[in-house]
Amino acid sequence: MAEPAIRHMTLEEFLRWDDGTDMRYELIDGFPVAMAPPAEAHRILAGRLVSCIDAALAGRRPCNAQIEPGVVRPDRADSYYVPDIAVTCEPNESGRQAVVDPILIVEILSPSTKRTDRRLELPAYQTVESVREIMLIDADSHRGELYRRENDRWPIQLVRGVEATLFPTTVDLWNAMSELYEGIAISAMTAGS
Repeated sequence: MAEPAIRHMTLEEFLRWDDGTDMRYELIDGFPVAMAPPAEAHRILAGRLVSCIDAALAGRRPCNAQIEPGVVRPDRADSYYVPDIAVTCEPNESGRQAVVDPILIVEILSPSTKRTDRRLELPAYQTVESVREIMLIDADSHRGELYRRENDRWPIQLVRGVEATLFPTTVDLWNAMSELYEGIAISAMTAGS
């Protein structure tokens, strides 16, 4: 028997919806899209980044780093994205499903998510007025991208190589690629890229 097609949903319907599995979803243009489970390198990078960011925010509470929070586009009532990490300085409230006023969003790029993260999610995050910086970190190579809002533009800082450093000013943090990727197996083909 064929699986029933997933119907178009509003954001409210999506947030109440349960497909009966442990699968994670994002809502894109009104349709739930399954999220692939993250690979080991992805999980390690996410853990290290959250630890570094949280330590940098220690004296700036209520600012905090959140793992896989929901982000709602202000111009769309049918989309709910789930970045790897978001930083907000809004006080925590019980039961809230989406991060409020994120200032930094981090996506870890995996082979299965790279295209969607760059072409769909990056422009969506740029529509959120509170977002000041967006970091894209490649799980398969010593490569990162930092987009920083400057008025209506988003200039990019590209870094590559183990000695490179990313500096998101929203959290006043130096991210040395050598520290982020320490002990993570990188393919010889992508290590220098």
